[in-house]
Amino acid sequence: MGRFFCAPVLACALSGVVLSYGASLADEAAAASETIQSQSTKSVLQLRFAENTGEVRRREGEAAKRADEDVQKADPHAGIGGDEALYPTAAQCGGCHKQIYEEWSSSQHAYASISPMFHKFEQKFQKLTQGTVGTFCVRCHQQVGTQLGEAREAPLWARSQISREGVTCITCHRVKEQYGKVNGERRVEPGKIYEPVYGSGQKSVIKKVLANKDTYSVKTAPDGRGNDIHKGMITNDQITKSEFCVSCHQVAVNLGIKLEIVWDQYRDSPARKAGISCQDCHMGKVPGQPKGYATAPSAIVGGKEINPGRKHANHRFIGPGYSIAHPGIFPHNTKAQAYSVEDWLAFDWRGGWGTAKFEDKVAAGKIKAKFPKRWADALDREDAREIIDENLKKLDERDKLRRQVMENSSNVDGPYITGTPRIGSDLAFSFKIKNTNTGHNLPSGSLGAQPQLWVNVALVDPDGQNIWESGYVDSNGDMADLHSLDVAAGRIDTDQMLVHFQTKFLTTNVKGTDREMYLPVNFDIDPLPQLRPPSIPTTVLNHPPLVRMENHSLTPLGMREATYQVPGNLITKPGKYRLAFRMRSRAEPIYFMRFVGATKAMEQSMNERIMSFHDFAVDVDVKG
Repeated sequence: MGRFFCAPVLACALSGVVLSYGASLADEAAAASETIQSQSTKSVLQLRFAENTGEVRRREGEAAKRADEDVQKADPHAGIGGDEALYPTAAQCGGCHKQIYEEWSSSQHAYASISPMFHKFEQKFQKLTQGTVGTFCVRCHQQVGTQLGEAREAPLWARSQISREGVTCITCHRVKEQYGKVNGERRVEPGKIYEPVYGSGQKSVIKKVLANKDTYSVKTAPDGRGNDIHKGMITNDQITKSEFCVSCHQVAVNLGIKLEIVWDQYRDSPARKAGISCQDCHMGKVPGQPKGYATAPSAIVGGKEINPGRKHANHRFIGPGYSIAHPGIFPHNTKAQAYSVEDWLAFDWRGGWGTAKFEDKVAAGKIKAKFPKRWADALDREDAREIIDENLKKLDERDKLRRQVMENSSNVDGPYITGTPRIGSDLAFSFKIKNTNTGHNLPSGSLGAQPQLWVNVALVDPDGQNIWESGYVDSNGDMADLHSLDVAAGRIDTDQMLVHFQTKFLTTNVKGTDREMYLPVNFDIDPLPQLRPPSIPTTVLNHPPLVRMENHSLTPLGMREATYQVPGNLITKPGKYRLAFRMRSRAEPIYFMRFVGATKAMEQSMNERIMSFHDFAVDVDVKG
């Protein structure tokens, strides 16, 4: 049984999680985007990213050439520069809006297209529905790329830069209409960087800049000298309202099951009644709380601050999610764009490439390594390592903000101990967990598959031995419930007192019994009846017959009491016991990652950034 706590303090290491997976380059490549490709393209790319066998090494140059040719055939948009031709990229916008770009670069919006789990999820979804969902997923995650006509199945490395930027600047700032619940189907107005943008700012500010082009060194056309700038700003107040977010944050999947229900939760919430918007909590100066906004210049043009006292909307869009992508690919980094996605996937950052320790050993002949052609030069590896370290630092900073947003939106009271603790007697206690967020459930966002939020409690005896625990994980990182492979194999016990807040899909099978499903789509014979024409309209039940959600999340200002009972036979000696508590958050369950075909490298990254918060410990005096 994996144990997390050690006396006298909490240990934060994932002692029960295997974190030593040796990820191959093929794993990393698959993790980034193993999309459905033409057979010829797929075979070449597999060859290109396979482990370095002798055969691969002999054919590397030829394979690379064929791969480039096949990518061009598979994706008509690859290599034509269509991103800059039709739409400005975030990197272009960042020339003047540097602070906003830096915030956005590590956000979940910027991660939408890069996410390896998104691609694995989408591919599985397509397979299970036999391709009938079409662009359902990518039109939110790669909205501009979809609007450009890029094929849904195009691999990440063959897509345009603006497509890889996911929810990029113009995804919001080139939308002029209110679309509502459309599952991402809204129009992004085309045009180069010079065309007007839509926002909540003041028109007079940009008019001043345009009236003094020489002073600010700007231009509104490709010809001439100066920084590129848009011709104007059109006021669009909807961008400051929660209704603007609903087009992608209220999503119904096949059969009418709602996968994303943030809008439903917010619509009837105390926050909406009080006039608090999504932006007030997720773009304000305090993560997760409507505490107002910081001030900052709207832009820096020609080295001069524009409107420095302006209300600043934080474009990190803080939430509990996090990246498991290769840190050369994400967060977005303008320096990283000197290398292709394929180059980064071939860079073994976990192996220490580019670090002084590693390179010194290579130079001294203590490490014999065969590097890909792009990384054959030690100076290139060292330059890449600097970018990797920059991005890892950004991810660490985001981890701190992730913790803040969860602690700011929840509260834990306790422990409340029943009676006087004595040796040989059961120790009963409880904690009260409250969602202090007034806008939506805890957790919110996607339901069914992810995210996970659970309670981890442990009791340590006077000798420092961990004698009891709930909320532990198995050797894969899964909680000890019905999805645990270790539980199924009898290697660990089921966690009978597990307290979690993950809402799950339930289906009724042909035997008339319920079971949890990873996705509300058919993948074996049992749930087939749900495909037949229902006798009751879906609109009556608000869900398809035989399919529903089992809600475990906390409603706004909702509270749940987590109760526990330690068997008396474990409490064998008097003295001070240590009762440790923490809540844990993970973006995806490991069992779901296995289901969609994630690599071990992806599982490792997912486990490494599990977040613990509200962690504390108290002494319990046990009498003899």
